[in-house]
Amino acid sequence: MNKEYRMSEARFQELQEELNYLKTTRSDEVAEMIKVARGFGDLSENSEYDEAKNEQGKLYSRIAELEEILQHVVIVDESNAPSNQVTIGCKVIVTDKKTGKDLPPYKIVGSQEADPMHGAISEESPFGKALLGSKEGAEVSVDAPKGTLIYIVKKIER
Repeated sequence: MNKEYRMSEARFQELQEELNYLKTTRSDEVAEMIKVARGFGDLSENSEYDEAKNEQGKLYSRIAELEEILQHVVIVDESNAPSNQVTIGCKVIVTDKKTGKDLPPYKIVGSQEADPMHGAISEESPFGKALLGSKEGAEVSVDAPKGTLIYIVKKIER
């Protein structure tokens, strides 16, 4: 069975636009790089040609990756999600049970939208999995390298 990629409509549009750009504009740029590099002579000792071919490989790899993602995408309709439960698209504030300190707010997102440095946590991460389905006041435990961490869901926002 193929993996499903859950994401918002906005992220889906971004990926489609990136794919379109890579298949048209970027593909033409890389083809031109290869053409110019070929003009430098012997291909066996031509670093510009090697670099252009590497760039082409990266381009084809990213195109294949995007096509795979977009072929198996599931758009998450955040408007139908229950308001009292942690789901994709909601913002969560949790308190560390041991220290009593609040963590910064996190938004639960699909794996293709995750950006932990900016508070967007993947639903597939250990923290995201632990939070999904919980309600305000619930205790959640997260297995981490330094042991099991326990948090209390303080607030859920849409």
